[in-house]
Amino acid sequence: MTDALTLAVIQAGLQQVCNEMDIAFSRAAFSPVIAEADDRSDGIYGPEGELIAQGEFGLPVFVGTMAHSAAHLARLIREGAVAAPEPGDIYIVNDPYLGGTHLMDVRFAKPVFVEGELFCWLQNTGHWPDIGGMVPGGFSAHATEVEQEGLRLPPVKLFKRGELDREIVSIIQSNIRVAGQRIGDIKAQAAALLVGEQRLSEMLARYGAAGLKDAIAGIRARAAERMRAEIRRIPDGVYRAEAFVDSDGVVNEPLRIALTVTKQDETLTFDLSGSSPPCRGPMNSVWSTTCSAIYLGMKHVFPHVPINAGTFEPLRVMRPEGTFLDARYPRPVSGCAAEVSQRVAEAVFLALAQAIPDELWAAPAGTSGNFALGGFDPARDAGYVMYQITGGGHGGNAREDGLTNACSTIGISKTPPVEVMEQYFPILFRRFAIHEGSGGAGRRRGGFGVHYEVELLRGEARASFVMDHGRFGPPGVLGGQDGAPNVVRLHRGGVTTVPEHLSKDQGLRLVAGDRVEVMTPGGGGYGDPRERERDLVARDVARGYYTAEQAERLFGP
Repeated sequence: MTDALTLAVIQAGLQQVCNEMDIAFSRAAFSPVIAEADDRSDGIYGPEGELIAQGEFGLPVFVGTMAHSAAHLARLIREGAVAAPEPGDIYIVNDPYLGGTHLMDVRFAKPVFVEGELFCWLQNTGHWPDIGGMVPGGFSAHATEVEQEGLRLPPVKLFKRGELDREIVSIIQSNIRVAGQRIGDIKAQAAALLVGEQRLSEMLARYGAAGLKDAIAGIRARAAERMRAEIRRIPDGVYRAEAFVDSDGVVNEPLRIALTVTKQDETLTFDLSGSSPPCRGPMNSVWSTTCSAIYLGMKHVFPHVPINAGTFEPLRVMRPEGTFLDARYPRPVSGCAAEVSQRVAEAVFLALAQAIPDELWAAPAGTSGNFALGGFDPARDAGYVMYQITGGGHGGNAREDGLTNACSTIGISKTPPVEVMEQYFPILFRRFAIHEGSGGAGRRRGGFGVHYEVELLRGEARASFVMDHGRFGPPGVLGGQDGAPNVVRLHRGGVTTVPEHLSKDQGLRLVAGDRVEVMTPGGGGYGDPRERERDLVARDVARGYYTAEQAERLFGP
């Protein structure tokens, strides 16, 4: 058995392999959403898909989904539905029903062999700015079937024995916008896996396949025990919470996420079976994303537990069949990863805040703020697809106020620098500021969202939005007030309009001079606002976070 010190060294080494893949992917990628916003992730998975390690710089929501994806790939290979792997192969897949999220999240998987035997899979996911479909960017707010959302790829070998299959690339490029630019992202995604293979080979040379397998098993067992130790601190009982999605983009009614968490001994059971039925629009969530949302929520609650398959062994997630959280073909799913998953995690936070309030927080902004703009730039004589994500406020907690303009619950992705976006696309940011007054009042207030305004400078374009928390602001806890909701406004031809579904719309025509204005949600407040120290209220007013009138109304005179 591997000793504890060696286990720690190997665990750090495996994570470093993933970190280097993350960095290589971002540095080589063409698209700002990957190169600047880091909307991607890399990991190592066992022959049957079990998570071994994931990088610190990747999106947590992809942890569970890539494990599901690798497991589906292994199953399809066993069944003969997919060609068996050979050295140098790299599979591509984005099918959401095979361990995915939405179609824009494209997964690559590379087998690693030791003496002819499959040792593990190196896998990564990258958000492509466009995958075809009804609207530029793929975020079709009104889709009623997955085919309307873009090109759906089953697992196929994009690289065969190290050679790129030009025919498959041609099929992909024939079905997406700004096709010529995607080859840069394809090569970057593949290069990241090659970096990982090289680094992992160095570890295999040092410890041997048998030694590394033994260490991986030991690391997994320790992670499981660490999570059980954390769970033991939670009082036995049943905790319930609910969260709401604004609408599905087609039917203008909220969707309910009903979560029951049962703590017994060393196990947590999550039951979402009381949630809304499948919806017509694209806010259905595939099982892999729903399950991953539970996992990432728990990793937020207990961040010091190492991440691998053992981390989630004490968690029982019941499959919510017959609900919009278990989407089956052909249900549309473009909003599942970026939005619905965050409502699921929010429900986890709200439920456990009842059990261990000193360790939890009020709801965060909980939206990625997906804004896509596609059009033709006459100055460059070229088409483009711009994809923008935005931060929001985090919820307050027992010790401190929530973060302002923080990344979304599902990952580390951040807004690309406005200077980069203005260089790539025919736009001008007229405003990029704090969403003043958006933090939910509380003894520890929520953080503030972002207020930005984008003007189209040239040509024509179509704008699409898939956001959330426009109908309901992020909930406060323990007497704290809700954060301000998301706001979208379009200023076209001197007329200002708000989308019917508040946070979701698609294909909105813009011409030069038109502007899109977005105010992202603030975080919920924690505790009674009247218990907030007067000097902190005065400081917030002095900094312009709240007006004096708002502060008196929210926190008292």
